[in-house]
Amino acid sequence: MFEKLYSPVEKLKIAAFDNLFVKRDDLIDPYISGNKWRKLKYILAKAKAENKNHLVTFGGAYSNHLVATAAAASRSGLKSTAFVRGEKVKNEMLLLCELFGMQLIFTDRVSYKDKSALFEQHFKTDSNACFIDEGGASAEAVIGCSEIIDELTDVYDHIFCAAGTGTTAAGLLKGIVKNDLKTKLHVVPVLKNGFFIKDEISKYISDTENLILHTNYHFGGYAKTTPELFKFIKEFTAHTGLLIDPVYTSKMFYAINDLIQSKTIKPDEKILAIHTGGLLGIFGMMDKF
Repeated sequence: MFEKLYSPVEKLKIAAFDNLFVKRDDLIDPYISGNKWRKLKYILAKAKAENKNHLVTFGGAYSNHLVATAAAASRSGLKSTAFVRGEKVKNEMLLLCELFGMQLIFTDRVSYKDKSALFEQHFKTDSNACFIDEGGASAEAVIGCSEIIDELTDVYDHIFCAAGTGTTAAGLLKGIVKNDLKTKLHVVPVLKNGFFIKDEISKYISDTENLILHTNYHFGGYAKTTPELFKFIKEFTAHTGLLIDPVYTSKMFYAINDLIQSKTIKPDEKILAIHTGGLLGIFGMMDKF
């Protein structure tokens, strides 16, 4: 299922973004979308090599990672279980998870913090169970995300990505270093106090010379938004035809726009934005549009 890949690079047709291109990882798959496809590729290969047929992972009630894992497991003939943070709820995302055959275990927020303990408590005796961290964060995920750089047929002055765990960014930086590029990697943490993302990236690659963090575009924190951000989403999508989500990609594109307007990035410099998918997350904020 991970052999076919459709992720073209497209130029945005909008005046403010004369030199902006987008790597359309959102087009890879409707459910195993964007960086989720990249992260799960080698995680599933490892599970197969270890003869494990039960994927166990973690996420919130509107987690794109849970949907992606459920879909990937179903297509691969594997079982899947997710510990869902918080009280028991029903929504569009969890419905998709269940339709793909995923078992959901709703977990209070205190217990959820110790994921290893939860896994041990429920699956210690299940030798077929494969632990997958929240968001797919792992060395295997970094390898999968590094392949984004290998696929590029052009050279860019700047590459941008949004970050939650830093796994995708670590993969991109690893790809940049491996290919001996001078490209600057701009990472936009979507959480408050996102400086820790650099430490997370450093766990996988020590050479962070080309890394630039932009920590002022979180709009209040993870999954937090403002009317200004929603206004940007609606105007951006209407002008470009490119759908972006409120949690990740909208904050990245807002940052790019702001850096262009402030002339932090020069007009003649070439920019590539990584569209990491996650568009199903829009359903969690329908009432705000």
